[in-house]
Amino acid sequence: MPYRYVAIFGDGEGPPGLVPRWCTGKVSVFASEETPTVTIPGGGILIGRLFRNDGTPLDVEAQFPALANRRQLRDFVLGHCWGEYVLFQPGTDGRAEVTILRDPSGGVPCVYSVESEQRFATSDISIATGHQLYRKHIDWEFLAHCLVYPYMVTQRTGLSGIRELLPGSLLHVTGTATATECLWSPWDFVATGRRLGDINQAAARVRHAVRTATEAWAGIDRSILLELSGGLDSSTLAACLRDTDARVSCCTLLTSVRGADERQYASLVANDLGVPLRVEELGFGLARFDAPPPSWAVSPRINVLQQALNEAMTSIGASEAVASHFSGGGGDTVFCYLGNAAPAADAFRETGLIAGTRAVRELSHLHHCTLWKAARLTMEKLLQQPGLPHHADTSLVSRQVAAIPPDQHPWFEAPPQALPGDRRRIQLLAGTQLYRHAMSRGALRDLRMPLLSQPVVEACLSVPAWMWIAGGRNRSVARLAFSDALPREVLDRRSKGDFSQYLGAVWQRQKYRMRDFLMGGELYARGLLDQGPLEEFFLRRLPSRDQSFMRIFELCTIENWVRHQR
Repeated sequence: MPYRYVAIFGDGEGPPGLVPRWCTGKVSVFASEETPTVTIPGGGILIGRLFRNDGTPLDVEAQFPALANRRQLRDFVLGHCWGEYVLFQPGTDGRAEVTILRDPSGGVPCVYSVESEQRFATSDISIATGHQLYRKHIDWEFLAHCLVYPYMVTQRTGLSGIRELLPGSLLHVTGTATATECLWSPWDFVATGRRLGDINQAAARVRHAVRTATEAWAGIDRSILLELSGGLDSSTLAACLRDTDARVSCCTLLTSVRGADERQYASLVANDLGVPLRVEELGFGLARFDAPPPSWAVSPRINVLQQALNEAMTSIGASEAVASHFSGGGGDTVFCYLGNAAPAADAFRETGLIAGTRAVRELSHLHHCTLWKAARLTMEKLLQQPGLPHHADTSLVSRQVAAIPPDQHPWFEAPPQALPGDRRRIQLLAGTQLYRHAMSRGALRDLRMPLLSQPVVEACLSVPAWMWIAGGRNRSVARLAFSDALPREVLDRRSKGDFSQYLGAVWQRQKYRMRDFLMGGELYARGLLDQGPLEEFFLRRLPSRDQSFMRIFELCTIENWVRHQR
């Protein structure tokens, strides 16, 4: 993992391999030699990298303004800078011994202890366990929650007494107590005063933000493996890398079954970039449901597909000798690919009848449905009460597990008059942290996700949801933003490659091993799974295109993580 650090709250020496970087009172921060750190004027240390809003690296000593207090410094960093970082500062006014701010993109991991005698915050829980700061204990209540809400990210983890500091949040550590505060919220950027009303202005701002973030990271990393699907998201990164000095390698994956072959589109993008396209087959042997999770994984997040992708990309990154992986992950969420009637409902609520009617027509064209159906769905969305951010999946779990309510995330707390589209896109944004949790290929090289960087997220949030379906095209503003920079076939593409047939083939090859794995596992023994329906599922012959086996993959992800915590 490129960022390796631990902060020890109390007396204690640092772990082997980490050197002292900062100390205040009884709080000491240790980091590896390779981990970038910056001493902050007035007290504090920043672990990671910080840019000015224009994308140039911030010279902290020369460019930090004279600020009256540490809160103003945090406001300056959040409002005038961006990057990947955690910021440690001494406490003020006796409120805290130390505060820790994690950047809104969540680029630097941060988990911390809330109950152990020796408290700490770290990028990698194995640093704490290896230094005997913590002994692993599974939080079975959280694991039960994870069975019902497998894709929900909150501050809780699968380890007792360990919490994750969420992106944009501040941790106060005082004595034996900890408290968190949300300092950066996506709701601030969909507020009325921040909204853009002109689509050309919106496209220009989105293009500038994506280009700024991509070029900034390219300037740091210098050699890049661009994971290229040929879809809109990764192709925009390629367009922004074209004028940089970085050495770029492009790769795409295909499978021996249909559905995931992106060569037609990826090759067009690579040709535009002027580099060869490396094509690798994703073998079925890479899709292991029982592979050891990375040492830093505090929750079960790496599924069968991600395991295969990580293995393949790690191998390619090593052979290409690159410093970082560039991924377009999160692009669908950031570019407001909602797939329902919420954008049209927002248009009615925000701009009135004329714009709302136009949005219904665009919705009809986008989803190839009748105008009447699009209007009905929009009306239903307007009348619908706000629902839960994540739907519970109670299949194959025991009755007591099925009754568990969802945990909360600070971004789920919407203002009273929140629009349906804004509400949904921010709920989905909270879940994008899963991408970082699941991409273990970032263990050896930096993993850059420019579309989830703070300037891109803020720019895209300022664009109303209804603008993203303009002309009956999904992610319309992003398409307009890069209309002169992408091959026409990619720009106009409506299809998306997927790995569903690959996963179906994996299921057919491994389902009996998965059955034995689950029925002989911890979840089954503890009564968390509904044993009768689970046994029946493995006896069932699934119809063609039935993907209900994905639930088995989810259960195996959780069972596998549990087994490796021993």
